Amino acid sequence: MRSAVKDTLPVRIRRSLSKFGLDIATARKKRSLTLAMMAERLGVSVGTYSRVERGDPTVSMGTFAMALFVLGFGEPFGELVDVRRDDQGLLLDQERLPKRVRVRKAPRLAE
Repeated sequence: MRSAVKDTLPVRIRRSLSKFGLDIATARKKRSLTLAMMAERLGVSVGTYSRVERGDPTVSMGTFAMALFVLGFGEPFGELVDVRRDDQGLLLDQERLPKRVRVRKAPRLAE
């Protein structure tokens, strides 16, 4: 059964995933690793690994992450959406700051 994910992805995302897969394939070839060797190291079938190199969006992120790790790219997903580099999020935080800060007085206890 065909996944609806492929049909709903914007063209720019599909192209980006295809390039990502080609980059993984190039890195594998530079390291003189076969498809079978990569599949074994990732713990997936050769068919699944072939889909990684095609940039198939239905392959799990874990499989992509493991491919990058096996190729020596470390843990790239850990820094991908780092909150310290989220310029849009930082701007939104700045807009939400109050104009003034008041200290509330503690309620008086009945004597």
